[in-house]
Order: sequence, then structure tokens, then C-alpha cells
Amino acid sequence: MKTVSLFCFCALAFAQTQPAPTREPQDLQLSKTRQTGPAPRQDANWPPTGPAPRTADGHPDLSGNWQPNAIRQNVDMIGSGVDVPLLPAARAVYEKHRASLSKDDPEARCLPPGVPRMSTTPYPWSFIQTKDLLVIVYEGGAHIWRKVFLDGRPHNPDVVETWLGDSVGHWEGDTLVVETVGQNDITWIDESGIPHSDEMKVIERISRPDYGHLTIDHTIDDPKTFSKPWTFTTHPSLLKGELIEYICQENNRDVQHLVGKGEAQK
Repeated sequence: MKTVSLFCFCALAFAQTQPAPTREPQDLQLSKTRQTGPAPRQDANWPPTGPAPRTADGHPDLSGNWQPNAIRQNVDMIGSGVDVPLLPAARAVYEKHRASLSKDDPEARCLPPGVPRMSTTPYPWSFIQTKDLLVIVYEGGAHIWRKVFLDGRPHNPDVVETWLGDSVGHWEGDTLVVETVGQNDITWIDESGIPHSDEMKVIERISRPDYGHLTIDHTIDDPKTFSKPWTFTTHPSLLKGELIEYICQENNRDVQHLVGKGEAQK
């Protein structure tokens, strides 16, 4: 399945046909070099160390440009070592997706990956934090954004069947706890095809242990799909540079090659 996963991921990662940028996300570089040679040399002084900055009200300031470093979880969550307790019907859907080489992955059609997959795509994002709002601007995943409300409001009941859901957050010590509900059931949790229902609730526990690193614990709670809540953790690092323009929808030529196992063997 490693060969299959690499093939599918490469089809997703190279949908863009614009000239190559001068900076690529670190984990996209690593995904390439897994096939072509050693990983590129990294700056020994990056990410920077030191204490995390704080806002005027004393909370850690999460603001900055971050690279996800989670390509293995994006491609194959279970293969990366995460225990995903799929119910029988959901497992059948998952196995169907795998058997077809993930040809129907919505992200391959430039649709938003959804939450939590927004945290594992190979493209960086920006956190813009204020007292009452965290705005997340994503480079990839359809070049989209999220708003996490920190002003104590409840979930908006009108937000249903959306691509990124409704997100509200609160602080528990130095950890920002974000709850997201109201997503549709179209997105996949990874490229291999882990499904979910429209009743999925995602909890992200975001902390900044030092200046150059984040820790994000993701908990997925969806009784229609999983026998119990389950968790995985990512470790984003500060991006050395700025986000670049990435328009997946422009001249996406890879979809015609996502034909599934039967066609691929012809």
C-alpha cells in the first residue's frame, strides 16, 4: 500500500501547474525526496527556540505561519500508527476507498479537506489571533479560511452540512481548545479514505510549547462511524517564509489519472 499511497498523494500534490515557487512546505519536500533521494538539508537554527510569545491578556500568542509536518497522517492515518476504531459499515466504506486507489478523494477535486484534515495537508497556514477570534488562512485545501470564535458564543445551529463547520474555542490554561461541528459527510479524514458522518465533532487542543513549535491534539467523536472517540497528534513548526498563492482549481490535470485499480492496470 505504500506504493499506492505515494501515487495518490503525488496526484494531489502536483495539481498546480504554475511555475515552481521558491519555497515549498517542508513535508511536501520530504514527500518528494522519499522517492528521489535524501531529504534536503535543513537549517540547524530553524525552527527558532525560546519561549512562546504571549498576548496582552497573558495567553500564548499562536499567531504566525505554520507548516503541518503531518504528511504521513494525511496519506494514511492508520498506516502511520493511529488506532482508528471504525464501525463495521464504516470499515466497509474505508476498504472500498482503498481498493479503488482513493480515486474518489474529494481533495483531489480541489474541494476543501475539512476538519481535521486541514491540519495534515502538505500546505502551510497562518494563525491570526485576537482576543475574541482566531482566524486561520490556509495556503492549500482550496485556499480557504476558518474563523474560531473565542468570545464565549455557542455554536451557530444554522451551520450544518458545511465544508469546515462551525468552530468555537476557549482557553484551558495555556491550551486553546477548539470544538468544530456542522460539517458535511463528503470529506475524508485521510487520503486512504477514512469516512465520517455529518454528526462528527472534532476537538483540537492547540498549544505552543516554545517559539518555533505547536502541538495539536485532535480528538474525533462520531458515534455513527467510530466505536469510540479517537485521537491523533500533529507537531507543526514555524514556517521560514510566507504563504504563497496556490490555486488548485486552475488547470487541474490530475483528476483524469485517478481512475482506480481496474483502469490503472490496463
